[in-house]
Amino acid sequence: MQRTGASAVALGGGHGLHASLTALRHVADELTAVVTVADDGGSSGRLRRELQVLPPGDLRMALSALCGDDDWGQTWMRVLQHRFSGDGELHGHALGNLLIVGLWDLLGDAVAGLDMVGRLLEARGRVLPMSTVPIDITAQVEAPDGPQTAHGQVEVATAQGRITSVALTPSDPPACPEALGAVKDADWVVLGPGSWYTSVIPHLLLPELRRAIVDRGDRLVLVLNLVAQAGETGGFSPADHLAALREVAPELRAHTVLADTSAVLTARADLEDAVEALGARLVVADVASHPGSSAHDPVRLAEALRVVLAGEDGAGGDRVGESVPPR
Repeated sequence: MQRTGASAVALGGGHGLHASLTALRHVADELTAVVTVADDGGSSGRLRRELQVLPPGDLRMALSALCGDDDWGQTWMRVLQHRFSGDGELHGHALGNLLIVGLWDLLGDAVAGLDMVGRLLEARGRVLPMSTVPIDITAQVEAPDGPQTAHGQVEVATAQGRITSVALTPSDPPACPEALGAVKDADWVVLGPGSWYTSVIPHLLLPELRRAIVDRGDRLVLVLNLVAQAGETGGFSPADHLAALREVAPELRAHTVLADTSAVLTARADLEDAVEALGARLVVADVASHPGSSAHDPVRLAEALRVVLAGEDGAGGDRVGESVPPR
């Protein structure tokens, strides 16, 4: 696939960021991932609590997405993602998490440790944490039996009810300086897809990082999810996802909102109004792995992002169906 010559920084976490990085590494000449550090479940949560470190899981996922397609890259991708079974203390731990945390302990520097893992993998980009300290997410939820407060990423992600607001603890954590520099210097900034309240919105709740993202509005691409996520955004329309971003960052503006074709089949006018409120253009593309899927097809997403990054304004064949500029 043809590269654009552009540099890009992608923000998010988990499977959503993995999808955008898998696509972007084929079209961006320089690529940096900025990753949420709020995970408190599974292997990451155990290591975070036991060793007082950043949760490594989403960082590991980002590194695995940047592994090459050759035998070296694919072997190391499998090594990173390998999880131990059995009944002992290692049960459930991902080998990549242990490797990352071991390097942090050895080097005493989170960024240096991640860079070292990247060198080992021959990663096609750099992975950085959004903050230099672990973060907790708290959400206010309108539940069937009344208002509730969800504490931590796992509780927020599985909340039963509509999330009305989210906050970080600490409220003003230190941003990773290298992450701020990446956002300021990249040709393009890509936010989403991913778990909206636990992977995407946290970047806009960290004050320094939000200012950096807002300042890049003329080069900001928002990639919408394919479907609403049960627990976090159940019942949300594409327009609701954009409204949630503006609730936490009213000053947010964007260059492009990228949506799957299925997103405009219903309530198209609402989506176009939400895009216009951001001062953005709407680009519609077939980026799902198959109709009704919640997973992006990496090749289709790469082509859609290539069109945006190359400034081709929607041209690119059947995969990019149209580009709707702001009215």
